[in-house]
Amino acid sequence: MPEILIRNASHVLTMDDARRELGGADLRLKDGQIVEIGAGLQSDGEVVEAAGCVVTPGLVNTHHHLYQTLTRAVPGGQDALLFGWLQTLYPIWSRFGPEEMFTSAQVGMAELMLSGCTLTSDHLYLYPNGATLDDTIHAAHEIGMRFHPTRGAMSIGESDGGLPPDSLVESEEDILIDAARVVDAFHDAGEGSMCRVGIAPCSPFSVSRELMRDAALLAREKGVMLHTHLAENDEDIAYSLEKFGCRPGQYAEDLGWIGDDVWHAHCVKLDGQEIDLFARTKTGVAHCPCSNCRLGSGIAPVRAMRDAGVPVGLGVDGSASNDAGNLVLEARQAMLLQRVARGADAMSAREALEIATRGGAEVLGRSDCGQIAVGKRADIAIWDARGIESAGSWDPAALLLAGPVQVRHLFIEGRQTVRDGHVTTIDLPRVIERQNAMAKVLAG
Repeated sequence: MPEILIRNASHVLTMDDARRELGGADLRLKDGQIVEIGAGLQSDGEVVEAAGCVVTPGLVNTHHHLYQTLTRAVPGGQDALLFGWLQTLYPIWSRFGPEEMFTSAQVGMAELMLSGCTLTSDHLYLYPNGATLDDTIHAAHEIGMRFHPTRGAMSIGESDGGLPPDSLVESEEDILIDAARVVDAFHDAGEGSMCRVGIAPCSPFSVSRELMRDAALLAREKGVMLHTHLAENDEDIAYSLEKFGCRPGQYAEDLGWIGDDVWHAHCVKLDGQEIDLFARTKTGVAHCPCSNCRLGSGIAPVRAMRDAGVPVGLGVDGSASNDAGNLVLEARQAMLLQRVARGADAMSAREALEIATRGGAEVLGRSDCGQIAVGKRADIAIWDARGIESAGSWDPAALLLAGPVQVRHLFIEGRQTVRDGHVTTIDLPRVIERQNAMAKVLAG
């Protein structure tokens, strides 16, 4: 891999342990790592000019359903709450297959990369018509995205009192067998890994207690992380109280779903005791502000979580409930919602950006990512602050207040995946054309 010198960046927001902000700085990238930071650096490799630009660590997306980029703004689901929205979309998703999974994943990843994201998780919990988690992993490999896919699952269908149609559920034995298969086939726990696999039953209302417990045991046997949805809205809380006789946090604790190897999506309705539980156990949270707004779920208590010590990252959630996948806009929304809930000083632009970078990396167990520091992975976003979005800004480093929402350049593991605002690794216009044709067929 050729050496890269990023030269003369106007502002570098390192998110390192000292939270340093550097002016007029250079970065030297080699063999997938950041090997030198300073001024006036020399290199025999390619030089990327960054004058007038803000440089940040690559953003980290901790919750997504990439397949949903094929079902944005679907009529009938546009104005529904979570459960009604799911019941509208499940029959459409049941018609997907391997090609839909692969293409929708590439579109979603390209959208994320253009918004500065270098590492994304994905929660794929349905596998119709021969689709497998492998489809999305191959899509990530081709586009060059650092990936944390999770083998999701649903086992309780409508006939057993669940939400999903019976055609989309699997036997719990098959779920565990396939989860072990994909971990063995694709999980790389090493430094700089481009693919780590998690185990992720969809939600407490779509799998049994037994599967939740068995999934936790399997994940710990394999040394991988656990992920699910939790406490997303009032319906979610009511279901937990009725079916399990306890709140979601207690349910998670009872089944072994707490610890630094677990992260839960949404957590909009966590109460004080649950926040304390997550803080004590270092259980992570994927905060998805745009989706929570779109589905009317509420405002997650992120300020209280952060103050208590809960690890918090950001997630765009699925593109059928957002309906976008722009992570820098997600960070801005997170900042604004905490201000709506708690006042104008509740969250700064820099703190929200930290949640989107270092915070997300910590939630996913990636101490090698999320920072600009010597020895960390060369995942770098370069934002051009000379455009109209930053015109007149007194603090170009306050990107989330007045800055671009698309990167100029992006590097993942030292490889340039976005150059001058264009994805370099795939023929994106052709992929979009293919995706639109698929959506047209699905719409009938």
